[in-house]
Amino acid sequence: MVSAAARVPGAAGVVVSADAAPPMSCGRSLSVGDLLLLLVAGFGAGLSGSMAGLASLFSYPALLAVGLPPTTANMTNTVALIASTVGSVAGSRPELAGQGHRVRTMAPLAVGGGALGAALLFLTPAGGFEKVVPFLVGGASVVLLLQPRIRAAATRSEDGPSRRSRFLVLAGIGLVGVYGGYFGAAAGVLILALLLIGLPVSLLQANGLKNVLLGLANGTAAIAFAFLGDVRWAAVAPLAAGVLVGAWLGPAIARRLPGTLLRVVIALAGIGLAVKLGLDAF
Repeated sequence: MVSAAARVPGAAGVVVSADAAPPMSCGRSLSVGDLLLLLVAGFGAGLSGSMAGLASLFSYPALLAVGLPPTTANMTNTVALIASTVGSVAGSRPELAGQGHRVRTMAPLAVGGGALGAALLFLTPAGGFEKVVPFLVGGASVVLLLQPRIRAAATRSEDGPSRRSRFLVLAGIGLVGVYGGYFGAAAGVLILALLLIGLPVSLLQANGLKNVLLGLANGTAAIAFAFLGDVRWAAVAPLAAGVLVGAWLGPAIARRLPGTLLRVVIALAGIGLAVKLGLDAF
């Protein structure tokens, strides 16, 4: 019998034992089919990341499908998604105007959180990470479903956010930074909700600030993974290329789609993915 800690998802979502190591862990080169899968998944990740903050719900399963173990897939995914951060921050410059003081206040929290999240991933047993992932993905997807209610709560007070809520948003940024460095699926949605509830900012301003903070948390973790972790660079290249194109086109496509429909479809897909990963892990 295969122990829970030794189980990893195979290419088709089938659980295999650690003795039968995934193809890429043995050094096998990516096939043309693998490259195309990662390119397409990266494109989907870029689109969903720029429109809904759920890039990892496309890119992470694709990395599992080409044979990467869960922890390796997460590290590789974090590095590849830097491509999304570059485009989103560059496109958010108008919304970031006048928010330098907020960036300076929150940036250390995001960087520190990302570093701590990366450290936790290094210290967490591979089997333990596999069992945590379904809950992270499922929780992030539920947050996306509830996003309109969270935003509405931010506008109910005529006096605006209180000092207490601003303190809570600072603490929350640090915690979400840890989550972003550890796994990060829908971390952008969580940060956006925090900013809208705790700060007197518009949705566009919050989104621009979110892009910077999430980029800092993910970027910090990516540096640690690149130098100290197990990153499969052969998978980073096609995934990042797709992410860059998807993130570039995402905002234009989002303007032409019903926002509610798009949000619900992505959230339900995330819940379905969480169920599948949970079945594989347990």
